[in-house]
Amino acid sequence: MSVGHGFTPAKRVRRRPEFERAYKGGSRIPGRYMTVFLVPNGLPAARLGVSATRKLGSAVERNRAKRLAREIFRRHAIPAGVDVIIVPRREMLDAPFINIEADYLAVVERNQSRGRHQAHGREGSSGRSRRSQGV
Repeated sequence: MSVGHGFTPAKRVRRRPEFERAYKGGSRIPGRYMTVFLVPNGLPAARLGVSATRKLGSAVERNRAKRLAREIFRRHAIPAGVDVIIVPRREMLDAPFINIEADYLAVVERNQSRGRHQAHGREGSSGRSRRSQGV
């Protein structure tokens, strides 16, 4: 592997509390092949975490899903200071790479357009939507 193309530890979300912070306080954007959670991390680099559980399939299938997610993240730089958590769906394993890539880009674009209308993270401090608060 050549220098500069590796997936260094500085680019990975590795600890459970970091994943949980994204699940609880991040933006959740569902896609066709994956669900993506985005949360600010306050670091000078974007980081990736992949949550491929046994529900997805065998170890071989989970590892393939993780490789696909890492390659998409590597190819499409995201602004620094964001943790990206990808939860692959079973459909990801059978889809062509170009479709998976397009799904990821659409999900990230949806988050950016949503960010223009509201602050990052969930609506309100209680997690309730503005509609349910009567606003």
